[in-house]
Amino acid sequence: MSNFNMENDMGYLATMTEDERVIFLKVLAKLAMSDGEFDDEEKLFIREMGLVLGVPESRYDEIKTKASDEEIVEAVKLIKDRKKAMALIKEMCLLANSDGDLSDDEVLLIGRVGQSMGLELEKVEQISQWVIDRIVWLEQGKIIFEKV
Repeated sequence: MSNFNMENDMGYLATMTEDERVIFLKVLAKLAMSDGEFDDEEKLFIREMGLVLGVPESRYDEIKTKASDEEIVEAVKLIKDRKKAMALIKEMCLLANSDGDLSDDEVLLIGRVGQSMGLELEKVEQISQWVIDRIVWLEQGKIIFEKV
C-alpha cells in the first residue's frame, strides 16, 4: 500500500453498490486532478482504492473521465448513507493532504461534496482536522522512533 495509510475500518464497503464504489473513485480522481497535477502517488492511491473497493476494470475509463465539480456534486447525491458519506470525506481529506499542499479548490470541493451528501460543514471540518492531526501524529512518531 502507499503511504496514505488508509484506515482498516472499511466495513462500509460491504454495503456499497457498484455504482457507489465508482462514484467514490470518481470523486477521488477528480480531487486528485483539482490542483492541476495528477502525480504518481495520487494515481497509485486511486488504483489501490479501486482494488480495495473491488471496482471492475471495465469501469476505469468512466472513473478517469474528467468531470466538472457540478457533475461530481450531483453524482454523490446517490450516496445517502451517512457512514459512507463520512468515509468518502475522510478519504478525500487524506488524498488532499497527501502532497502537503491543500489548495483552496480541494477544500471547496470537499465541502461541496460533503454538503451534497447531507453532511454539515462542521462535520466535514471535524473530519478534516482529524486527518490533519493524524498526519502530524504519524510524522511525530517517525521522529520519536527515529524512522526518519
